[in-house]
Amino acid sequence: MGPGGLKEVVKKGLVLAEMEFISGGGAINWFPGHMAAATTAIRERLKLADLVIEVRDARIPLSSANQDLQPQLRSKRSLVALNKKDLANPNIMHRWTRFFESSGKDCLPISAHSKSSVSKLLELVEYKLKEVISREPTLLVMVVGVPNVGKSALINSIHQIASSRFPVQGKMKRATVGPLPGVTQDIAGYKIAHQPSIYVLDTPGVLVPSIPDIETGLKLALAGSVKDSVVGEDRIAQYLLAVLNTRRTPLHWRNSHNSRTEGIQYEAEEKVDYSLKNLRPRRKLPNKSDVLYIEDLVTKVQCALYSTLSEFDGSVDDEADLEVLIDQQFEALQKALKIANKGPEARLMVSKKFLTLFRTGKLGPFILDDVPDSNLP
Repeated sequence: MGPGGLKEVVKKGLVLAEMEFISGGGAINWFPGHMAAATTAIRERLKLADLVIEVRDARIPLSSANQDLQPQLRSKRSLVALNKKDLANPNIMHRWTRFFESSGKDCLPISAHSKSSVSKLLELVEYKLKEVISREPTLLVMVVGVPNVGKSALINSIHQIASSRFPVQGKMKRATVGPLPGVTQDIAGYKIAHQPSIYVLDTPGVLVPSIPDIETGLKLALAGSVKDSVVGEDRIAQYLLAVLNTRRTPLHWRNSHNSRTEGIQYEAEEKVDYSLKNLRPRRKLPNKSDVLYIEDLVTKVQCALYSTLSEFDGSVDDEADLEVLIDQQFEALQKALKIANKGPEARLMVSKKFLTLFRTGKLGPFILDDVPDSNLP
């Protein structure tokens, strides 16, 4: 990745009332009051926990760590669950697991909505607690992580598995799963097993009050751990385009471009006014027309980015050139997404739809963090 152009582009225009940057690189302040109160409670519960599951986003294995809690976690039995593995690049994931293992941390990529995936996580939990089970009648497992990494979804899956695997006493309650960061307000305990009694505590996501640099904050925003309203969809989309361009990712979409220029077409079963809301998780499977529509939309977006980058005669490692390219790409995306609005409103709509495609994995699997050479901080 060309660091020069990317870093300069993302630093521009990012001073907001809700997110203040300091001159030495910047610090993002986004720390709701209930999360500050929860931090104190979490630290107290950590002292009692027999094992801690630290949930991180597999797309940002380092940026989604709660750095404030790391010193305390090192003194506990703990493991890192890299959730949303289906959205992360599988070709790089093994390098991350090796990195964590070399740093002395057990690590397991998971999908919180997959029972088989969560079952493997529970097996690892039981293995790590094996020596404690023989001498303790009650064990406490704590789930921690920054907002929107999938802690509540993981808790729900654990309950579903536990209800069939263990003789559970009492009425089962499911943790609240919310679409927005910081939705789980209270720390709550759930009994998932008996003999020995094992309780899993679901905790509100706790984002560090001061993110060390701008790019870490933008990665968190791109992954959904910081509310879009704090950073602005336009700025997040600009950062995503900067990342894609400096990695030359659109050039790998050449096949999509060629397929489209060769005139491959399809006929939808019926004409419907579709929306990107079709990408939101739902119980019913999408019908064929929905799938074809989304596939065609993705192809148009990929073609737009491939064309603009392949025809660009500037350098993506140069700040000014990269800004010009990104402006051209916003215009190309507006046409690809058929957005008729003009000015800032059009750019906002382009940003929202583009971010939805990325966050739902339609543009492909990504890992935004680079595997470090040094040990885990």
